[in-house]
Amino acid sequence: MARLRTDVSHSARVWNYWLGGKDHYPVDEQVGEQILGFVPALPRSAVADRAFLARAVRHLAGTEGIRQFLDIGTGLPTADNTHEVAQRVDPSCRIVYADNDPLVLTHAHALLTSTPEGATDYIEADVHDPEAIVRGAARTLDLDRPVALTLLGILNFVLDTDEAVSIVHRLLDAVPSGSFLVISHPTTEVDGEAMTQAVEYWNGQGSAPMTLRTRAELARLFDRVELLEPGLVSCSRWRPGAGTAEPAEVTHFGAVGRKP
Repeated sequence: MARLRTDVSHSARVWNYWLGGKDHYPVDEQVGEQILGFVPALPRSAVADRAFLARAVRHLAGTEGIRQFLDIGTGLPTADNTHEVAQRVDPSCRIVYADNDPLVLTHAHALLTSTPEGATDYIEADVHDPEAIVRGAARTLDLDRPVALTLLGILNFVLDTDEAVSIVHRLLDAVPSGSFLVISHPTTEVDGEAMTQAVEYWNGQGSAPMTLRTRAELARLFDRVELLEPGLVSCSRWRPGAGTAEPAEVTHFGAVGRKP
């Protein structure tokens, strides 16, 4: 397990800071504030990303009948975690969380609550090793039945786009037809120049390096699935709800696709 570092910022903790949580350190606040100097609207993006996850999981559990979820790049627990949303729809849903951050591991007990009818598990694994994630998930999930793969804000830490595409393909290879893929990812499509400066700052101060991707690069991540409407969009605009005015675009884009 990676050693817990309190002297270097960490993306999950900075995200937690922007979401108004308490699971971060002074270095995360400092870096978070510096990044807001480049992109002041990033907290809005963080909130929109969480809301996108909730809407996607609710749709998959409710309309699509998915009962198994593999959440990769879990991050720190907050309101409406994947298992809470899914089991609210159907208490029999089974959820596996995967992350390799020691602080997330210390909070795993909050992610392991479950309805009696369902199950949750947490595995320590790295997105760069999808086979290890699949092996760990198989302890709780039936991989012969459809699974929703959720990767929110994690593939941006895979710097090479070909490798990121390969990781998605290997995960999809492990689940059957009728499974779903949910991805959100920071982009250059909104506030591109400011986001580029923010990422350059982030990568220069010792944290795990990350990258932005264009719409075309993000589309490659979905090349083996059939996108649900409205396709690849700012995550604030993915099915915001009937009668809702079109929300402002945020810097994270997202989509949901079905494996044929």
